[in-house]
Amino acid sequence: FYRVDPYGFERPEDFDYASYEAFFSRYLVVLTRRAIKWSKLLKGKNSIQKSLKVKRYIRKGIPNEHRALVWMIVSGAQTNMEQNPGYYHRLLEGEKNDKLVEAIKTDMNRTFPDNVKFRKTADPCLQHTLYNVLVAYGHHNKAVGYCQGMNFIAGYLILITKNEEESFWLLDALIGRILP
Repeated sequence: FYRVDPYGFERPEDFDYASYEAFFSRYLVVLTRRAIKWSKLLKGKNSIQKSLKVKRYIRKGIPNEHRALVWMIVSGAQTNMEQNPGYYHRLLEGEKNDKLVEAIKTDMNRTFPDNVKFRKTADPCLQHTLYNVLVAYGHHNKAVGYCQGMNFIAGYLILITKNEEESFWLLDALIGRILP
């Protein structure tokens, strides 16, 4: 196992690699079985029908390879993104609120300091992606703007989706509809 996990977080100096390997070698069977079930359920589609089966699958955990797609679909973010083509990019191209931008910039270096992907030395550095998502969201939802802590939520969404625009639409789904 590496010093950095798959999401870019550094493991602490006292990380117990032996215990982790023992646990993960047993748990890998469960993860593989779930991934196969999810692959059969999705069958290459970009849609999921709500059902008790899907609810059960979600509660047991969505495999990493399907997580972004499933989150986009079940949250309604996929539908919103498809119904508003180009909207995200127009938000980034528009005029910026200086106070909003300053508040976001203040939190940039505070976001996941133990994650190598958010360091300025990273290639690519996710700070610019995070900045874009937060600025766009702040202009999209002026009533909320930017609140301290949104950087961690958006940062996590970026790590999962690996996609700037999808992260924006997921953030909108979370803050605007799921947890208003």
